[in-house]
Amino acid sequence: MTRIGLLSDTHGFLDPQVFRHFKECHEIWHAGDFGNAVLLEDLKTQAGVPVRGVYGNIDGQDIRSIYPEDNVFECEGITVLMKHIGGYPGRYAPGVKNRIQALGARLFIAGHSHILKIQYDQQLKCLHINPGAAGKQGWHKMRTLVRFSINQQTIQDCEVIELGKKT
Repeated sequence: MTRIGLLSDTHGFLDPQVFRHFKECHEIWHAGDFGNAVLLEDLKTQAGVPVRGVYGNIDGQDIRSIYPEDNVFECEGITVLMKHIGGYPGRYAPGVKNRIQALGARLFIAGHSHILKIQYDQQLKCLHINPGAAGKQGWHKMRTLVRFSINQQTIQDCEVIELGKKT
């Protein structure tokens, strides 16, 4: 079983609460808009677990040289597609639906909108997760994270975590 801590849109702000909530996680996934490489290094160092990610539209060359625009990988036998600007079921960004189908992805992770959304796409047989925004930049009111597990090709124990209002 792999426990995953998922966040996005930190925009250069890393709330110390993240580490408490992700303490039992084996991996951290960041769906883009880190803000800067200092935040990424703090996340890696303090969490002490692998950090998978993609760059977002606000990320500079420091992040783009580390992470791709979209990241495809396997976790516990599930193909995962992560892309910062990806949309969601019924409103995918151009090319995303075709990519999910071609890969046979069962989990699609996106950020960008700052809108927390966990939605199953029945047509594609794929779970979509957008963890909302963990940072303070943007129009969202509540800063959020998602924590879940993948166990032998089963996505389970999905939890939404509120970090508090954006101030």
